Amino acid sequence: MADYPDTKEMKSLLPDASAGLFYEADFLTQEQADYYFHQLKSEVAWEQKAIRIFGKEVPEPRLTAWYGDANAIYTYSGIKMQPRPWIPILQDLKQLTETACAATFNSGLLNYYRQGNDSMGWHRDNEKELGKEPLIASVSLGSTRTFQVRHYQDKRNKLELDLAPGSLLIMSGTMQENWQHAIPKRKKLEGERINITFRTIF
Repeated sequence: MADYPDTKEMKSLLPDASAGLFYEADFLTQEQADYYFHQLKSEVAWEQKAIRIFGKEVPEPRLTAWYGDANAIYTYSGIKMQPRPWIPILQDLKQLTETACAATFNSGLLNYYRQGNDSMGWHRDNEKELGKEPLIASVSLGSTRTFQVRHYQDKRNKLELDLAPGSLLIMSGTMQENWQHAIPKRKKLEGERINITFRTIF
């Protein structure tokens, strides 16, 4: 497992010492964040897939896309994701993120939240393809959205974090084993948001 570099002198936002949650608000400049948002919005092959919840198929409440190396096949919520080949703008952002994390990634899941009703339900990124204690790096672009975290067993143990455009959120250690996360609906929010979660598929 790759850890967030000690040189950043950052402390996990979670009380669980084995679970890493790190946030850097100014990973990108505002100019960079605007540029990546508009380029990705127009260049990415967005889709709205159906996911299986409690035995029923329902459309995902957002648009998604999966890019990566040819063998980076990922399955979640009954969806088998075949990676599209990297596009230059996404490779550029991946390289910046890899440098910040002192890690390498072979895939990226992109989510496009078109307005406040688009959301992500409570879940853990604990699929077997991600390995034990995965390192996942999420870059946020566009409108600020609230990121919620709660302990998987003690759901009263939770926190909220506003993810600003150009920010970097890193999850590592036992976070995916012991904690859930979500992006809740915000009905009055009209702004768009794109986030890219870079991962390694084994």
